[in-house]
Amino acid sequence: MQKVRMTPSEAICETLLAEGVDHVTGIVGSAFMDLLDLFPTAGIKFVPVRHEQSAGHMEDAYTRVAGRAGVLIGQNGPGITNMVTSVAAANSAHTPMVIICPSAGTPTVGWDGFQEADTVQIFKAITKETIRVPHPSRAADCLRTAFRIAYAERGPVLYDIPRDYFYGEIDEQILEPHQYRVSQRGCGDLVSIAKSVELLASAKRPVIISGRGVVDTKSKDIVAKIAEILTAPVACTYLHNDAFPSDHHLWLGPIGYMGSKAAMNTVAEADVILALGTRLSVFGTTPQYDINYFPDSAKIIQVDINPRNIARTHPVEVGMIADAKEAAKEILKGLEAKISSPQVKKEYLAVIKDRQEAWDKEIVDLAMVDGDPINPRRALLEIQKVLPENAIVSTDIGNVSSTANSYLRFKGEGMHIAALTFGNTGFAYPAALGAQMGNPDAPVAAIVGDGAWGMSLHEVSTAVEHNLPVVAIVFRNMAWCAEKKNQIDFYNNRFIGADILNPESFVPVAIAMGAEGIRVTKPEEVGPALEKALASRKPTVLEIVCDGTQLAPPFRKDALKMPTRLLPKYQHLDVRNWGLDD
Repeated sequence: MQKVRMTPSEAICETLLAEGVDHVTGIVGSAFMDLLDLFPTAGIKFVPVRHEQSAGHMEDAYTRVAGRAGVLIGQNGPGITNMVTSVAAANSAHTPMVIICPSAGTPTVGWDGFQEADTVQIFKAITKETIRVPHPSRAADCLRTAFRIAYAERGPVLYDIPRDYFYGEIDEQILEPHQYRVSQRGCGDLVSIAKSVELLASAKRPVIISGRGVVDTKSKDIVAKIAEILTAPVACTYLHNDAFPSDHHLWLGPIGYMGSKAAMNTVAEADVILALGTRLSVFGTTPQYDINYFPDSAKIIQVDINPRNIARTHPVEVGMIADAKEAAKEILKGLEAKISSPQVKKEYLAVIKDRQEAWDKEIVDLAMVDGDPINPRRALLEIQKVLPENAIVSTDIGNVSSTANSYLRFKGEGMHIAALTFGNTGFAYPAALGAQMGNPDAPVAAIVGDGAWGMSLHEVSTAVEHNLPVVAIVFRNMAWCAEKKNQIDFYNNRFIGADILNPESFVPVAIAMGAEGIRVTKPEEVGPALEKALASRKPTVLEIVCDGTQLAPPFRKDALKMPTRLLPKYQHLDVRNWGLDD
């Protein structure tokens, strides 16, 4: 194909179309207006938000749901720097994404011009790559490179283009994605596959840990077959509760903070662990409930698409750089050939069942303790009871949102979109909006504390504008409760900055913004209210008034210490002086 005369803006737009991009999220700005002007004719929808940080969270979740790299854009300087937190979150979550980043015009670089910032340097630490367009004729080529790296390394890439490079005339050939990037990763080294099969087949207490890679490749059914051949219970990685169906008899639940004791006690006894599609993050494998559950003696088979993740946190017996689904298929083939008549390990199965039932009873008992007015655990329990099997649920960070890790379960095509280990507040609601764009027909709900809600309620206007029927489930407890719990346990109930002065109710605020609003003050109202909100197919804020004194264990117990003070003026704050007269 011969090159065609076009403008750089046209080359960028046509490359986006070749990548299957049907929308771009951000806030309008003069820096990229020449490109923006092409979008309606090209069939690319521009999705305006109220804050650029939300654009990153929306595209993060959109990518997780739709499987296509999200694209966001903003004004050079402050528009792009507003995206730092959400891009960093996507980078930590290994979510492919392209940030189209206009920068200051080349004639004035270095003169401290209006909205000038070296965004390439700012984003280097929080992206897989920063790519600066060196000449207008390279506009499409550099964008292709951005998509290639985003998919290959599973993360965000900054595409920096000086704002004057959108203009002019260039000769360009628009390529199809298969001409410049490879999607298939394969099953990994066949020798490693064979070794993995041997280890698993000879294991007495094998356990599978199923992660994000299993979700992304839609390979839960293959994991289930491996588990059944081996009678291997399956735990989900931290905040990927959707990585294995909860109605399967070998399901254990998630590991990590506020995860399943059944999962952690079982992982602790494993002799062989198949960690499939997971980086085995440090925080996601940190001891919980005083259970040091990740065994040093277990032989670990780790499969991950990114070579940087293999054995980064835990030594492995076998490491495979591979697509989770392709590796799982080959492991399954090997096991089927080796174990022609699988024998169910009935005693092991009975132990697993007892642990599952004990954990279920424990969290239900905790939920049924009365609250004033609602025990947040009870609300989470009632939410889980009525969620449809295809529901997508996003969770924020914080005391209630993290406690949801104990209660959220997914059977069918439902998905869990969590803030993960970057752990920034204000994630869940814009993420839910992006998830709804990724799957318009699915019921979508966001679990948000009232602290995080203060960072995201402005996006109710975005939901209304784009008719995104997301239900924001806002837990109103009038505090940053994860931090309040730290101040209770480590700082003798000295509360500084933990209490939140909220409006009398968020319902009138939601209605004023064009959404529906429901306020719940009784535990038995939670389920019916959520069912009503989901059935309405309208943007809705469901405000749950809950007890701010019923708190989960400290979130960062591993990183806090009891306070000691050396200067005389602070002696009364020293842990050794608590209970003494000042």
